[in-house]
Amino acid sequence: MTVAAEHGGASRPEAGGDSHPEKLLTPVLSAFWDQPASWTLETYRRHEGYEGLRKALAMPPDEVIAYIKDSGLRGRGGAGFPTGMKWQFIPQGDGKPHYLVVNADESEPGTCKDIPLLFANPHSLIEGIVIACHAIRSQHAFIYLRGEVVPVLRRLHEAVREAYAAGFLGKNILGSGLDLDVIVHAGAGAYICGEETALLDSLEGRRGQPRLRPPFPAVAGLYACPTVVNNVESIASVPAIMNRGKEWFRSMGSEKSPGFTLYSLSGHVANPGQYEAPLGITLRQLLDMSGGMRRGHRLKFWTPGGSSTPMFTDEHLDVPLDYEGVGAAGSMLGTKALQCFDETTCVVRAVTRWTEFYAHESCGKCTPCREGTYWLVQLLRDIEAGKGQPADLDKIDDIADNINGKSFCALGDGAASPIFSSLKYFREEYEQHLTGKGCPFDPARSTLWADNDAHLGVKA
Repeated sequence: MTVAAEHGGASRPEAGGDSHPEKLLTPVLSAFWDQPASWTLETYRRHEGYEGLRKALAMPPDEVIAYIKDSGLRGRGGAGFPTGMKWQFIPQGDGKPHYLVVNADESEPGTCKDIPLLFANPHSLIEGIVIACHAIRSQHAFIYLRGEVVPVLRRLHEAVREAYAAGFLGKNILGSGLDLDVIVHAGAGAYICGEETALLDSLEGRRGQPRLRPPFPAVAGLYACPTVVNNVESIASVPAIMNRGKEWFRSMGSEKSPGFTLYSLSGHVANPGQYEAPLGITLRQLLDMSGGMRRGHRLKFWTPGGSSTPMFTDEHLDVPLDYEGVGAAGSMLGTKALQCFDETTCVVRAVTRWTEFYAHESCGKCTPCREGTYWLVQLLRDIEAGKGQPADLDKIDDIADNINGKSFCALGDGAASPIFSSLKYFREEYEQHLTGKGCPFDPARSTLWADNDAHLGVKA
């Protein structure tokens, strides 16, 4: 896997911009991923590990919350809600236990940032957890990890053990009086458990299904107590902010979207991987430093934040990849999962595969998502096979509209997004499947990971 800290970069003259685009990278979380035993406590402490915690423990909890709020850190899991504000919602003096739950159930197609982070640098998360629990006055934290990633689970368990042994977890942490226990919980592999209230139900031993809100988790979350649910990257970013300062953090990114983040570049690109850069960088700049699309091919469409965000085309190469810029262009930054597809890819096929995933992962609790995703799959399969009718295009648009904003959670909205955006930009391609009685694309040319240059007759 390509890591930002390892990159020398490769610029393309035709794309313009800085002749050394790799200078745009800001390796913080990924700064030492490439070092031997990067996941150990020893390596982490050599890179100023747990120094941010010492500074945080010297501050009153409310000051820590205010500091993170002033830094402008926004949630890195999708919606971009301000992290400090979410901590501030926890009621104080209520006499109830408070909980921190870290959402590590990374499951969306194309999204791959939290798992590499936990695999290479788990102590950044643990340090962030201790700081957050000090801020919200919590003595119990849970890490809900996707159960299939067993190697990550083992490293996370070992990192927690090291932290206990070194006095960073347990009783009276660093003499501060803070007691904290961290539990690593392996989920059973359900995409729906990435939704925060479904995750809480799963942690409590029930079937993972979204809850009706209000009450919100900040008031009645895990075990009906005040709970903060944060993404892995959100919490892992906190130690660097505490150690290096909120002004340092705000010096990167934009005014409303400050700081650094991990961009997951995948698909038909020369060098897929994690690129840690300031918010507001563009896909053109990221492609410059990654060597561009695979040889002999051009960008056709891409997702700015995973498969649940409305897709973009090559006309959006210069959209700033921050929350405001992507939103203004008609999509969502989401998880910064930049899936790039070239001209050999059939849009209908890609959207059908994504919709099959959402139909399979629907928990079935609400009718719009349960029934709507099923019928979308049936219609899309017919369209892809050339068996559909012209009226089917309006029908899938109508079904998507009946799902969007009308389901219990964002899974329904995510299932509708590829439908709306693909019809907006590639309606003619859908029509070609109907008039041509089948897919006009050769599946052999659309293989995502294979090097088909020889097959396509492209000279190196």
